[in-house]
Amino acid sequence: MSRIGKKPIVIPKDVSICFEEMNLIVKGKYGTLQKKMDKTIQIEIQENKILVNRMDDQKKSRELHGLYRALIQNMITGVDQQFSKTLIAEGVGYRFQLEKTKLIVNVGYTNPIQFFIPEELIIKLESNTKIQLLGIDNEKVGFFAAKIRDMRPPEPYKGKGILYEGEKIVRKAGKTGK
Repeated sequence: MSRIGKKPIVIPKDVSICFEEMNLIVKGKYGTLQKKMDKTIQIEIQENKILVNRMDDQKKSRELHGLYRALIQNMITGVDQQFSKTLIAEGVGYRFQLEKTKLIVNVGYTNPIQFFIPEELIIKLESNTKIQLLGIDNEKVGFFAAKIRDMRPPEPYKGKGILYEGEKIVRKAGKTGK
């Protein structure tokens, strides 16, 4: 039995859950998320918790058991609290700008890079070198943050680039002169 899959999921009081025709709908104060469940996974909703079980003991069912439990937990956490990622631009001239539906990133290329902000995400510009991404879907928040970071990942010699808040860069020693 999956260690993660057999843990019950506690439902906060502000969150309502509806399961009909293999669709799980989670509503909370920040929005609504919907997920189509696999037919090998069985969901049991009790008064303040959810139990995720599998129908049989085949390999596919065992693989999906812990996965779907984690996805449901992320859905509940997202509509209740929201997920956030903070990105920091480290380097001379590296900065973020925010225009209505666009994020403009200057990271040392000849032209600034523009990202169109998805509707379900909120971007807060804390300073011109620090932004915070907020959203109810953990996958979309992480994917958009990774796309931005991918433009200029931190390099190990000077530490310049776009990095996550709290990320440690393993620094290398440069060449030594003789």
